[in-house]
Amino acid sequence: MRKWFSGLAFAAFLPVAAYAVGPQPVPLSTPVEVTFGYQKVGHLAPIVTLGDELKKLGINLKLVEFVRYADARTALLAGSLDIATVGPADLAIALSQGSTNVTGLMGVGGSPKYVIGRKGVKLESWDDIKGKKIAIAPGSAVWFQFAATLIEKGVPYNSFQAVNIQGGGANFNQALQKGEIDAIVTWEPFESIPVMEGYGFFAKNLEYGSSKAVGPELGFVMTTKDMAEKKRPVVERIVWAYLKIQEELAASPQKFAEAYSKLTGLDPKVSAEASKAITLGAVVSPEQIKAQAKAFADLGVIQKDVSGDIAKYWDGSFVANALKK
Repeated sequence: MRKWFSGLAFAAFLPVAAYAVGPQPVPLSTPVEVTFGYQKVGHLAPIVTLGDELKKLGINLKLVEFVRYADARTALLAGSLDIATVGPADLAIALSQGSTNVTGLMGVGGSPKYVIGRKGVKLESWDDIKGKKIAIAPGSAVWFQFAATLIEKGVPYNSFQAVNIQGGGANFNQALQKGEIDAIVTWEPFESIPVMEGYGFFAKNLEYGSSKAVGPELGFVMTTKDMAEKKRPVVERIVWAYLKIQEELAASPQKFAEAYSKLTGLDPKVSAEASKAITLGAVVSPEQIKAQAKAFADLGVIQKDVSGDIAKYWDGSFVANALKK
């Protein structure tokens, strides 16, 4: 295991979150309830104690779990949520669909991404994916990263057999273990599980998380424009609390692994290994978000290039105000 995960030192290409959170804001004079949509994935480990932190600030957090980023985005735009964690593409998707009541707040983390091969399958170069059966989640955040990398590498998308798999990451692992597919393009902890259990491996020459178009960001925190403007003190406290917890977890691999395990229900040994690949803290910039939006349009995933609109619907002031001056 150690030699496999030593390769994850590649995460050094990610910029470490070099910030310090400022003093705790004063509690709201009148307590409010906030509905927060989230997913059980490791890079959102701060969710575990977010409710406790916000309670001190006069905010009662109501968590609503979603399996897919897209479902959380849909619920947010429908008005069922006040705030949500979504995929890196979801701001551009929302804008391309004509939604204007949306505001991106911050990224949450990044990691290198490797194709996970089935043991015994040769995957030493991008040329080796030709003819292989590779499981993907169409339209997912990792799919965007993978597709963008193929374009930059000059690898035709039809050179392999894409097997669309819906649902959670466990479905990918089951198909890989049964030998129904040759490789998977998925997310943690479902990348590490096949490696730890011996039926899969990291194809380290097939890294797809660092394309120029999409980049390594794993997700965003997004709210509605109404919430950002009309309930700014509430959003400010949510961002501050999330960053505070994130900073604490980033400073302690043990605490991060424990929170990862608690959020996902994974065996602590699995979460401890899976967490090693993740850099907590935003690894995205406004320029990268614009590049993403253009790439998604070029890929044909969204019907309109909204890269020129991103700046109007991304508000970095919440993070800036939460940090020490």
